[in-house]
Amino acid sequence: MKNSNEGNALYLYSITAVTILGGLLFGYDTAVISGAEQGLEAFFQGATDFTYTKGMHGITASSALIGCVLGGAISGVLASRLGRRNSLRLAALLFFLSALGSWYPEFLFFPYGEASFDLLIAFNLYRVLGGVGVGLASAVCPMYIAEIAPAHLRGRLVSCNQFAIIFGMLVVYFVNYMIRNGLPAPIELSMTTTGWRRMFLSEAFPAALFGLLLFFVPKTPRYLVLSGKHAESLTVLERINGKSRALAILEEIKETAREKSEKLLTYGIGVIIIGILLSIFQQAVGINVVLYYAPRIFENMGATGNVSMIQTVVMGIVNILFTLVAIFTVDKFGRKPLLIIGSVGMMIGMTALSILSFMNLIGMAALVFIIIYTASFMMSWGPICWVLISEIFPNTIRGKAVAIAVAAQWIANFVVSSTFPSLSEWSVGGTYIIYAAFSLLSALFVWKFVPETKGKTLEEMSKLWKKH
Repeated sequence: MKNSNEGNALYLYSITAVTILGGLLFGYDTAVISGAEQGLEAFFQGATDFTYTKGMHGITASSALIGCVLGGAISGVLASRLGRRNSLRLAALLFFLSALGSWYPEFLFFPYGEASFDLLIAFNLYRVLGGVGVGLASAVCPMYIAEIAPAHLRGRLVSCNQFAIIFGMLVVYFVNYMIRNGLPAPIELSMTTTGWRRMFLSEAFPAALFGLLLFFVPKTPRYLVLSGKHAESLTVLERINGKSRALAILEEIKETAREKSEKLLTYGIGVIIIGILLSIFQQAVGINVVLYYAPRIFENMGATGNVSMIQTVVMGIVNILFTLVAIFTVDKFGRKPLLIIGSVGMMIGMTALSILSFMNLIGMAALVFIIIYTASFMMSWGPICWVLISEIFPNTIRGKAVAIAVAAQWIANFVVSSTFPSLSEWSVGGTYIIYAAFSLLSALFVWKFVPETKGKTLEEMSKLWKKH
């Protein structure tokens, strides 16, 4: 029989498993376009009322990012007013509606299969809707996990969300591949008519599962206290931490939640700026350029067809393995050491890629240094940035502060991703040097300004920032 003074580990891990489905959908939604975009482009090029240009296709392929910025920006208000759990339910609904709408954008208003400018707008609106879901999930999933997790497990459990994001990307690569290979010949024509639709539709299934399972998880203890529901909060805390720890944790939460109406800058502007810069550096090191343009980079290295796909899958597996490194070490070694080690590894990888590019020596060495770079990111900035953003802010300002940091991250993502084509046209080697410089700056920033939060309760964050 379970000792009532011990927490129920299975209950905690079950809640976490449900929540990180939001991370999986985050990865799934952002990567599904990679397999669908060529068929989508061919479909809209068949329109008779307008000319579908490369510029339009670029906007269409990245329109979800607009929603990501919006979702991140409103996540704080929604997390505070609807609660963390209900915000995740809303994200699940948005994922589901976006999947159905992207699959069948003609619904109610347009004839099926006839490309037009109005249909293009409708399709993009559905993708933006999914992007809002991604933005919401990217902010609220880590926040929810951080607020239910015991201090000694928080880093590991929040890092699981990053694992789910990367795993979601890998899953959708395989799903897209299977859909494409299952189409009747000629495949290119089938991709134009039905292939891209099925790829978007596939997201509806994990989205529905996520929404359904969210009816079986509790509200977070911190949110319940902020809402004045102390008894409910204690019940959840007892199941997770055991009776002996639950009362002490509840008192700590109540102590920091008394001033519910604290202003955003109550703890100074420093904590907000650190949150924003963590987000900006996570993108400025160039990770999404490597992830989004990996097939193109490998093609430039001479890989074609299945070889390029195999190299992309190898990179995906490396990403998963090194995210696991972070999961099992973040609560042991701390946040700062891993971030600094990761920054140095990324700087080495990008500097080497730049030198190889300037010397025009593109080959297996380039693949090795790309793997060094991505492995360094995945065991550090990938998951740990989300850990810090979810835990570093005091309880009373967490919702608003996380929203600002996440919106900054999606804006930085958009800026870095959209400037890569023109920067690489200027100089591929020079572009890699820029990312290497940001990797070095990120190490110096963490060393000088970011406090170590390993083992600290969320309630101790208030005391930490009052000292500064």
